[in-house]
Amino acid sequence: MPRKTQQPQSSTMPSPTSVVVVSDPRNAHMSPLNLLRKKSQQHYQHQHQYPAKVWKCQASCKSKRALNPIRAIVDALVDDVKMGYQREDRKDPISLALGDPTVSSKLKPCKAAVDAVMRAVGSANHAASYVNASGTPEARIAVANYHSYHEHIIGPENVVITNGCSGALELALNTLLDPGSTVLVPQPGFPLYQMIAEAHGASVCHYPLLSDQNWECDFDHMESIMASTKDVRAIIINNPSNPTGAVFSECHLKRIINFAFKHRLPILSDEVYGDITFAPNKFHPIAQVAARMGRQVPIITASGLAKQFLVPGWRAGWLAFHDNIYGSLNDIQLGVQRLAQIQLGASHLAQAAIPVLLSPSTPGVAEWKHELKETLERQCMFLCNMLSHCEGLEVIPAQGAMYVIVKIDCQRLCVADDIDFARQLLEEENVFVLPGTAFGVRNVFRVVFSSPGIVLEAAALRINSFSSGTRCDSSHDEWEEQCSLWCQGAWMGSPSRPQTNKKRMGNKSRRVKEGNNDTNINRVYIYV
Repeated sequence: MPRKTQQPQSSTMPSPTSVVVVSDPRNAHMSPLNLLRKKSQQHYQHQHQYPAKVWKCQASCKSKRALNPIRAIVDALVDDVKMGYQREDRKDPISLALGDPTVSSKLKPCKAAVDAVMRAVGSANHAASYVNASGTPEARIAVANYHSYHEHIIGPENVVITNGCSGALELALNTLLDPGSTVLVPQPGFPLYQMIAEAHGASVCHYPLLSDQNWECDFDHMESIMASTKDVRAIIINNPSNPTGAVFSECHLKRIINFAFKHRLPILSDEVYGDITFAPNKFHPIAQVAARMGRQVPIITASGLAKQFLVPGWRAGWLAFHDNIYGSLNDIQLGVQRLAQIQLGASHLAQAAIPVLLSPSTPGVAEWKHELKETLERQCMFLCNMLSHCEGLEVIPAQGAMYVIVKIDCQRLCVADDIDFARQLLEEENVFVLPGTAFGVRNVFRVVFSSPGIVLEAAALRINSFSSGTRCDSSHDEWEEQCSLWCQGAWMGSPSRPQTNKKRMGNKSRRVKEGNNDTNINRVYIYV
């Protein structure tokens, strides 16, 4: 049979600018211009034999390991936050969760800090130039003097200025840890320690803090960790503590030092809250305690201006190295200095404030710090007192810092756990608190008491209303409005503020489970 002749096929695709007949019914809805674009894209993909849809840039393993547990919890809760005008009860949101003392607060940064930076801005040479990766000489000298004690004096060569205290912790942990190694971290504790370590490929072991013993370390548990864990590189302490507000006594710090010496562990001490302590508690730098004990244990102190001087956005922090008599920190200090060169130093402008604020001779700084501590202590006592009267809640009073931990009786309040408590409180009263799960402990929540007294009072009234099955009557509308506008009143509010008018529900719970499904944590809200 004669062979059939195949018709030659065009070796080229239609030109993107040529007229195309719409024959595919799936393209009938497309405009001629969009259809031309689609044909052009198909032509490009045909030429390169690589579908554009599968082009995906791969993120590093380190970035994938960098998971912040606070974000995972908070983002799920705050998605449904509504402003007052969006709610039937007209209650504006109140947050007691954010650890930034400059937000929702009447607290102002130290004037000496602002003046120092303004002077630096006016100095052309100072304001715009690069800076040594380990910090300006003036800042390093000031930090060295601040962290020197009669028992042990350090020099500027033992100081590295960093991008905030968080940057100091990252530099220290990245130098101390290797992938597969371990660091001891407190529980409850600031989750950044775990986030940095795990992003670096290391792991953490949590040592418990005992709530019934002023949040002191559980040394029996710590010994069991050391007996079962290999390649532990360091122990982290946080004093004063976030989230507990605890302040370690000198006696307890000595026990920590003895534990570290026994197991040959350097101590990384997060002291960003410094001497923000409330009477009769006193802040003892662990480096000074270790020096008095003969400098047997190496101490790395991480601190900064953020919380003690109310300038968290300036990102001015530091590491101070207090080596022991054996020179154990030599390689660690050199490693931190090398890693600091990657970032090329902290802000030159922010560093201008460090010598001014850390000098004991700067006029007004000591008075400002004393006033700040008194204000925070007064607000702490006020909030703790109000929350202590809430049903189903137990307040663990703070000894310092800016935080209070509150225990939740979940069965009594008919909530599943601390996250469910925070979700329902936000939904019903528009008050946001941070669940303890974010810090590694369940069925507690953390509140920040740096907001003005009028805001703290309104938040506490709402929490009391939520926990006790009561509500405030319409006479509180004006009070809520004053709170939302942060009215310029006295510390405890105006003398004419309305009193709580509560209506109880008898023996019936305000929140009743739907149906008989024990796994259903949804609630029906019953109001009187």
